[in-house]
Amino acid sequence: MPKFPSLSRRSLMGGAVATGAAMAGLGATAPEAAAAPAPGTPRRGPGQKSMIGVAHDVHASVRVGVIGLGNRGSGMTLGWAAVPGCVVTAVCDIRADRAKRTADQLVGKGKPRPAEYGGSADSYAELLKRDDIDLVYIATPWEFHYEQGKAALLAGKHVIVELPIATELDELWDLVDTSERTRRHLMLAENCSYGRNELAMLKMAHEGMFGDITNGHGGYLHDLRALLFSDTYYTDGWRRLWHTRSTASFYAMHGLAPIAAAMDINRGDRMTTLRATATEPKGLADYRARFVDRSHPSWNETYVNGDLVTCLIDTAQGRVIRAEHDVSSPRPYSRINTLAGSRGIFEDYAGVVSSGGGRIYVEPDHGGHSWRDFGSYRKEFDHWLWKKIGDDAANNGGHGGMDYVLQWRTVQQMRAGLVPDIDVYDSAAWCAPVPLSVMSLAKDGRPVAVPDFTRGDWVNLRLGLDSRPSDMPPVA
Repeated sequence: MPKFPSLSRRSLMGGAVATGAAMAGLGATAPEAAAAPAPGTPRRGPGQKSMIGVAHDVHASVRVGVIGLGNRGSGMTLGWAAVPGCVVTAVCDIRADRAKRTADQLVGKGKPRPAEYGGSADSYAELLKRDDIDLVYIATPWEFHYEQGKAALLAGKHVIVELPIATELDELWDLVDTSERTRRHLMLAENCSYGRNELAMLKMAHEGMFGDITNGHGGYLHDLRALLFSDTYYTDGWRRLWHTRSTASFYAMHGLAPIAAAMDINRGDRMTTLRATATEPKGLADYRARFVDRSHPSWNETYVNGDLVTCLIDTAQGRVIRAEHDVSSPRPYSRINTLAGSRGIFEDYAGVVSSGGGRIYVEPDHGGHSWRDFGSYRKEFDHWLWKKIGDDAANNGGHGGMDYVLQWRTVQQMRAGLVPDIDVYDSAAWCAPVPLSVMSLAKDGRPVAVPDFTRGDWVNLRLGLDSRPSDMPPVA
């Protein structure tokens, strides 16, 4: 495997240094280079070509169709409509009243009324026939993401899908292959990758502040018990029902993705093996026994998914990622967001309010075995996106503004004809621990191979979330 010198990414790719020349100095990382595909990697079919480095066509405006209008979808629809140069042209939900409600909300915000679709499970297929949609945003329950995402690609649309894009390995591969055949981008709507701390951590890693990165820790630790048993939050209890079907790391991507980006996964490194462990499923049944009336339909359910599912992931460059998922236990919210190397460590969610929860220890700045506040480092390494649109994000998006940063950046890339920060290969790799954790746990925690969805192109160092500053094209 190629070994990269201990240089900051800025010295290789930033400033006045031409990307091609910088890459050429790394030998195997030249753009035309590729590693041998991992054993078992399927060959590309006729008409398939890599989507790495493929820029969007320039769009004067971005016309969005939304599929799924529950809590997440309806809120994000208003966010899309707030981005300059973006218009929501159609909305769809199996419950037609939700489509009408969302359309009414857009009109109330002074936006054009979108076309409404709903009333049946295949109403989304009618939306996809429209020729005034450039980007389809999917926010339905997990079991529908693969089918609807693939259908949108085949309809000639770019697609952005809430987590996960699919839950089975063959589905992930099929989405990669379909994107390559249709020449349309499919992106995971990984808003946490655009979090302010996450992007600052990314910049610090790529500028060598932590030295040689050795390990990271991310995940999704969120006490969802009250929402999982709510009769209104997750329609028909769809998310709770997943805990009756399988033992899996369902939703670790929120913390895994930022760590993977900081480690240049698919951009100089790749995940190679995964091994999983799971605790006993105690939390949901205990909560039900204490707080849920016996008349509730959940009393007919048996929960099998472990409360804490932990995945240890090895990379080709010898790093280790620990990814965790727990939504069934009483605990404060955390995406963990920890990155460590030969010269220091950053830990998020450490209770340091002045710096957004982060703490840091890096040499030679620090000593005495004492943590320091992350605030000054976040200010120094603040990503250009937050500098540019941080105020707009605070006013227009949820989750501290990162929803809007994701949406603004997606629209900007399409309007300016840029290469996506997050591509189909990132999306597939970040979601692969869902099925891989099932496979490993079925083998008593033994390692399973992580597919190389890039088919060997992971060796090439390239930009991603560490993008160069650029402007939103003016709105005519």
